Amino acid sequence: MNDHTERSLLFKALSDPNRIRIVDMLSCGELCACTILEAFSLTQPTLSHHMKILCRSGLVVPRKEGKWTHYSLNRGKFLDFISFIEKISSDAGKERIYFDTKC
Repeated sequence: MNDHTERSLLFKALSDPNRIRIVDMLSCGELCACTILEAFSLTQPTLSHHMKILCRSGLVVPRKEGKWTHYSLNRGKFLDFISFIEKISSDAGKERIYFDTKC
């Protein structure tokens, strides 16, 4: 997969409000799918669809434990993505912006 294809998967993964909310939740640490599901008015298949997109993008990493799946952020992938955004938006006279989530 080339860089542009990979980056387009990242943008697609972050193009949905539910997925952004999931990423925000995971920014505080690993969560079980059941915990994520409780925070939404989604069906389990719909949550699975969103998680599949996030995992395929590489932004989220699944971990199986028995019948449950736990999810965490791939912080390295986020750092690479942030570097890319900074690279395309950098200008010598502009201030860089960083986003933080309070946990």
